[in-house]
Amino acid sequence: MSASADLTPLGMAVLTISDTRDESTDSSGQYLVTALGAAGHNLIDKQIVKDDIYQIRATVSAWIANPNIEAVLLTGGTGFSGRDSTPEAVAVLFDKVIEGFGEVFRSVSLQEIGSSTIQSRAIAGLANNTVIFCMPGSTGACKTAWQSIICEQLDSRHRPCNFVGVLTTRKGGGL
Repeated sequence: MSASADLTPLGMAVLTISDTRDESTDSSGQYLVTALGAAGHNLIDKQIVKDDIYQIRATVSAWIANPNIEAVLLTGGTGFSGRDSTPEAVAVLFDKVIEGFGEVFRSVSLQEIGSSTIQSRAIAGLANNTVIFCMPGSTGACKTAWQSIICEQLDSRHRPCNFVGVLTTRKGGGL
């Protein structure tokens, strides 16, 4: 990163997918809110929805249509158990899939949790020039994704490339 360059703050939204969490127990969503704020970005919205394909899809659809939101962070619903349905809910909205996110997330996670990482269906994509990152529901997984991948990719100063240029040229020409 170049120390002389200024950060381009992004408008961001955080969605926790859970059948059991509420604001008082949502440590993963709260971690992401704190982390994005500490990185200099702006929280536009935060919600918790049940692990229901249509509730997830409706919320994300509204956010990708909102010109003030350039990045969406989802936590939860990426496993194989119960009603985990985040990838099914969100992938159909993608204009482009960011294959590398899931690949790198599982590679980094392998060092932390071993072969259990194969049970993560972490995915990411672009929809209406909004970047969407879907990560597991544990706070540890959110920290791994944010600290190892997302924070740099949403930092306009990160080189050789980041997503900010794509995100800030959308919906009317920028911020």
